[in-house]
Parts: sequence; structure tokens; C-alpha cells
Amino acid sequence: MQEELHTESEYLKKLHKIVEETLHEEELLVQTLTEENTEQLTPGQKLSDRVARFGGSWSFIISFLFLLMAWIIYNSTTSGSKSFDPYPFILMNLILSCIAALQAPIIMMSQNRQEEKDRKRSENDYMINLKSEIEIRSLHEKVDLLLEKELALLFKIQSQQMDLLNDICTRLDKKP
Repeated sequence: MQEELHTESEYLKKLHKIVEETLHEEELLVQTLTEENTEQLTPGQKLSDRVARFGGSWSFIISFLFLLMAWIIYNSTTSGSKSFDPYPFILMNLILSCIAALQAPIIMMSQNRQEEKDRKRSENDYMINLKSEIEIRSLHEKVDLLLEKELALLFKIQSQQMDLLNDICTRLDKKP
């Protein structure tokens, strides 16, 4: 009986150790995943995000087309002194070139920041997958311990059965 209690105690200690290790590893991963995003945006970064958000929208395209049409119609229909940019619309071409030259790097800055966010998101996905793997390994260890205990119990029962069979055989041999 004492041996059974000792074996059971050892088994529980092993399970307890596995659970402690799993909790510690999980705690480290959860701590890494739940850390606050301490990124402080500069005013330039905020502006580039807003410009990129507006510059890549249908609102921008429609309003810009409306403004260009108004520009062309006004300068085509007004007389020479009231027309500030007569045909071939050189001032409009200059403004459009300046807008394109400024808008492209601003949008690229915003895309670089989005790429950094995506990289962090993929790192978090990796950490979650790692946490799942650790949990699966822990479950495998627990199942292995359970199987080991069950196997030991089966061998013990088999040994007792063999002893009983030997005892029965001995008794049958002794009977006349």
C-alpha cells in the first residue's frame, strides 16, 4: 500500500511539474502578446496617414475630377482677362505635377508604416502558433504520463494474475 501511495505521489509530482512549466511558458507568451503598442505617432506620420487615406479614396478621385472639370470649363468659357489659365492649361499641369510629386512620397511613408504594422501582426501570429505548439506538447506529455502509469498498472495486474495462475497450477498439481 505504501508503495502505491509513493508511486501515485511521484506521478502527481510529474504532472504538477508539467503544468507549472506550461503555465510559465504560456505566461511569457501572453505577456509578450498583450504588451501595449507604445508607438507614438509624430504629427508628420499622422498627416501622412490622413493624406494616404484620403488620396486613395473615391472621394478624392471624384472631387479632384470635379475640380479639374470646373477649372477647364471656367478657363475655356471666360474671356481673356478673366481667364487665369487659358488653353493649354499650363498652370493646371504645373499644379497637377506638384500634387503628384508630393503625394507619392507621403503615400509611401504611410505604406512603410503599414508594412511595419503587418510585420508586428505576423510576429503575434507566430507567438500564438508557438503557444499552441507548447500547449500541444504539454498535452502529449500528460498523455504519455497517463499511458506510462496505465501500462505500469497493467503489468502489475498481469504479474498478479500470473502469480494467481501459478498458485492455481500448483494447487491443482498437489491434488491427487
